[in-house]
Amino acid sequence: MYLLAPFTEDREVFGVTHGFIHKRKMPKSEVKTSLLDNMIGVGDSVLLEPLTEDTFLENLKNRFDHSEIYTYIGSVVISVNPYRHLPIYTPEKVEEYRNRNFYELSPHIYALADEAYRSLRDQDKDQCILITGESGAGKTEASKLVMSYVAAVCGKGAEVNQVKEQLLQSNPVLEAFGNAKTMRNDNSSRFGKYMDIEFDFKGDPLGGVISNYLLEKSRVVKQPRGERNFHIFYQLLSGGSEDLLKQLKLEREFNQYNYLGLDSAKVNGVDDAANFRTVKNAMQIVGFMDDEVELVLEVVAAVLKLGNIEFKPESRVNGLDESRIQDKNELKEICELLGQDQAVLERAFSFRTVEAKQEKVSTTLNVAQAYYARDALAKNLYNRLFTWLVNRINESIKAQSKVRKKVMGVLDIYGFEIFENNSFEQFIINYCNEKLQQIFIELTLKEEQEEYIKEGIEWTHIEYFNNAIICELIENNTNGILAMLDEECLRPGTVTDETFLEKLNQVCAVHERFESRMSKSSRFLNDTTLPHNCFRIQHYAGKVMYHVEGFVDKNNDLLYRDLSQAMWKTNHVLVKSLFPEGNPAKMSLKRPPTAGSQFKASVATLMKNLQTKNPNYIRCIKPNDQKAPHIFAEALVRHQVRYLGLMENVRVRRAGYAFKQPYESCLERYKMLCSQTWPHWRQGSRDGVKVLLTELQIPPEEFSYGRSKIFIRNPRTLFELEDLRKRRLEDLATLIQKIYRGWKCRTNFLLMKKSQIIISAWTKRHFQRKKYLQLKSVTLIIQSYIRGWKARKLLRELKHQKRCEESATTIAAYWRGFQARMEVRRLKEAAMHKHAIAVIWAYWLGYEARRELKRLKEEARRKHAVAVIWAYWLGLKVRREYRKFFRANAGKKIYEFTIQRIMQKYFLEMKKKLPSMSPTEKTWPPRPYFFLDDTHTELKRIFHLWRCKKYRDQFTEQKKAIFEEKLEASELFKDKKALYTNSVQQPFQGDYLEISKNPKYQKLNGAVEEKIVLADVVNKINRANGKVAPRIFLLTQSNFILADQKSGQIKSTIPVMDITSVSVSKQTDGLFAVHLKEGSTAAAKGDFLFTSDRLIEIITKLYRTIFFKTNQKINVEINNEFLVQFNQDKVCVKFIQGAQKNGNLPTCKRKNNRLLEVTVP
Repeated sequence: MYLLAPFTEDREVFGVTHGFIHKRKMPKSEVKTSLLDNMIGVGDSVLLEPLTEDTFLENLKNRFDHSEIYTYIGSVVISVNPYRHLPIYTPEKVEEYRNRNFYELSPHIYALADEAYRSLRDQDKDQCILITGESGAGKTEASKLVMSYVAAVCGKGAEVNQVKEQLLQSNPVLEAFGNAKTMRNDNSSRFGKYMDIEFDFKGDPLGGVISNYLLEKSRVVKQPRGERNFHIFYQLLSGGSEDLLKQLKLEREFNQYNYLGLDSAKVNGVDDAANFRTVKNAMQIVGFMDDEVELVLEVVAAVLKLGNIEFKPESRVNGLDESRIQDKNELKEICELLGQDQAVLERAFSFRTVEAKQEKVSTTLNVAQAYYARDALAKNLYNRLFTWLVNRINESIKAQSKVRKKVMGVLDIYGFEIFENNSFEQFIINYCNEKLQQIFIELTLKEEQEEYIKEGIEWTHIEYFNNAIICELIENNTNGILAMLDEECLRPGTVTDETFLEKLNQVCAVHERFESRMSKSSRFLNDTTLPHNCFRIQHYAGKVMYHVEGFVDKNNDLLYRDLSQAMWKTNHVLVKSLFPEGNPAKMSLKRPPTAGSQFKASVATLMKNLQTKNPNYIRCIKPNDQKAPHIFAEALVRHQVRYLGLMENVRVRRAGYAFKQPYESCLERYKMLCSQTWPHWRQGSRDGVKVLLTELQIPPEEFSYGRSKIFIRNPRTLFELEDLRKRRLEDLATLIQKIYRGWKCRTNFLLMKKSQIIISAWTKRHFQRKKYLQLKSVTLIIQSYIRGWKARKLLRELKHQKRCEESATTIAAYWRGFQARMEVRRLKEAAMHKHAIAVIWAYWLGYEARRELKRLKEEARRKHAVAVIWAYWLGLKVRREYRKFFRANAGKKIYEFTIQRIMQKYFLEMKKKLPSMSPTEKTWPPRPYFFLDDTHTELKRIFHLWRCKKYRDQFTEQKKAIFEEKLEASELFKDKKALYTNSVQQPFQGDYLEISKNPKYQKLNGAVEEKIVLADVVNKINRANGKVAPRIFLLTQSNFILADQKSGQIKSTIPVMDITSVSVSKQTDGLFAVHLKEGSTAAAKGDFLFTSDRLIEIITKLYRTIFFKTNQKINVEINNEFLVQFNQDKVCVKFIQGAQKNGNLPTCKRKNNRLLEVTVP
């Protein structure tokens, strides 16, 4: 191991390894800074001594003044909003805290995020991060930091990076539509958000699910003075182009719209135009289509323009008041944006229809009721749009795979709110914070108690305030405030806010946390700070006074049915989907649940979800109300410390012992303080810690031994250990320097000694080598002379032997020549005698032949003369017999003879000029005479038919089938698919892999019982990410089969009867989609996408096979855009032209759940 001691500024350190000293440079990122090293104040408040509220605040202020905004309470992180940018969130900081123990470095939100992520990844524990605090305390920024850290430290890769980018980019979209400027915060979340981030077994993100809670929709129509409406309205007007604003029928000036507060329209340091561009880019990254963004902005514009509709009163004959719209131009523009009939929406603002069983009653609305209807429509429209946005984002970021997932939840919910005028929204928000405080107390105490019990340490009970009594006051199903509010809303008769308050005064008067001047309790009768139309609750964060005005209406959250039906009748796709209850076919007379009951159920589900996960807490504190840096308002912070229960949390952590640490870490940090444990301890870590503490003579009452950890009771003991360690490190550093200097001198001496030995060895080697070379040269000269003498002697002997052999050969040759000449002379004489006899015999045979020839010629002349005379005689007889007939029909005979002769000549010449026997030959000899025109044409047709028949007669049955397939391919793809022309010259072979002959596919051949129509290798496209994988494509008479290319294992078997259609593009690519019948077993995962160079042959054979099997023709769609079914989603496959990375193969890229782009050359 290395013992590190900082010596120089360039981080030069020394280490002891196996008795040797080493020096090395340590990178900046490797230098470890403990929680206890060089800290400002106390990093962990559990170690604070003495522990009082004043010292706790002083410690927070001291660290805040030195830009240390994070402090621990055990595993809880306290974050003080600095209201300025600090250089503590750089990539270097991320790497510094990555894979480090929680207490190893100074307090930081990254430490908590890393601890949660590693527990999820390594220990398979689902995590949740609870971020609480007042509005303006920095909760939203804390959630962003947690998500950005997790995104930075988890895995890499194209798919993983896309998921991370979508998760991060969902924040700007939700902030634009759900955040607003308030008096306390320029970017206050006006809704609650809980995000579950899902990870795979490696810790890589797969997707996420967002839950939203209670959007403050009343802000759409009215904002307190000094506050703004939701960001998106200002961003659209500031950042929208002129064409966009014209399309949405909007003006750029804020003062044109009644729903926008003018006193705080501009916020210092906020660029709404740039933020609008950021939001549009984020929506594109998350997966919104361009038409969806356009629909969303149209709804936003419609909400903005609803506020400009004004009403005027009118009196009817019967004396009832009614209202009319003053300027119908705004209404007309709204209807154009929403695709609505102007008369329908105008009537919905003027009349209200009430249905009860079989009766319908229509009443007019006065001006106040018309304004209420307008504002209710604006609030509901925006609220439902926000819910749709959350669902649409969830659809894009949800995990695609169905494997088991690990989950990390991040809760960013509105903080506790106390305003001058607190209404129903503040009541609901504070109720949610009460529930979070309750679960914080329960889980914190439970975790601490379980650890002490697990470690065998005695537990000392600490008194703390349990806010369960406040939660019971609000959520009790019979006597709770929410239950009574629902009961009052559902009660028949006259229901007002005053009747609700009266009921509260009757039921809750004796409750110790409820205050009202009109209650039965006499304590508050003379309390002038409590108006008559208010009630007050003592929350854990302090007393909050609520004005009951608007409680009943906001809880009812009613939207007139006429307005719902009017919205459903629009031609706007998005608006129509937001108001399903407006559909007359689905109309229900059942009263919808109240806002309070819905929120109560949502909070209960959230609490149940949080209790199933391991909690991690971030408690955010706001240092001042001015939103200014460097200001620490002690009174404000003290109030937050009290209601957050931070002091109780510290006391719980210090109940038994102030500090705890695993035995291994403790021994590793302090083993240099004991001679027995330094430098190596060979036994158990617990025994080593015991030996260490015994030698240091620390009193036994100051610590206890747990099963896996050492527990230190007093912080002073820990500080003393740190002081001893610091002094010991200085001594060890001096010792290491001394040993290092000795090692360095000894190393130099050994190096010099080694150098001297090497020089001496090289010198001796040089002289010995020189002597050896001289001896070698002399020896070589002597050897060469001896070898030369021996070679010359051998040469003389060989020459003598050769001369003897040549003499004998010459004598033998002369003798054989003489013998041969004598034999030749004898043969010549014998041949001369034979030649004379042959010549005489030849002359005699010639003489006899000439005599016979002369006799035959004389006989032939006599026979010829007789034949000529007989022929002349027969001709004379014929001429005499037919002379009379010939003279009567001479003209006709000559004509017929001439025609017959011309036809004979025509056919004989045609025989010589006939074209080749190829059916594709187009040439034909020209006609010689005009009267043969029809004959010439008919003869051409007959010849072509005969030629085609002869050509067909040469075909085998297999070749006939190939030409039929070629003809089918021509009908399907000619002039439709650009790839078709390349396939015309290619023969259709079918079995390209020779499955039956290839031993590699013996197993696959045995599994296929039917005749193989086609066997080829295709590329199957992954439905989730567009990547390709090679597959064997087998087509039989009943099925098509996909098998692995390497092993031959069958992956899928699809009956051809389940195939409904095939889709291809018009380009030269080889991509095609096979559509399966919905509901079939094969269609469980959706349609198939393939690429192949033999696309024409595959689809033609598939088309013919299905036709022969079902006697029905499947549809072959040829288009550059078509839809495929992936699982439960309809995905558009769109072909675009661009540069190719993989040669001519098309490149597929999954943009989102609804679009797959295919790049073709």
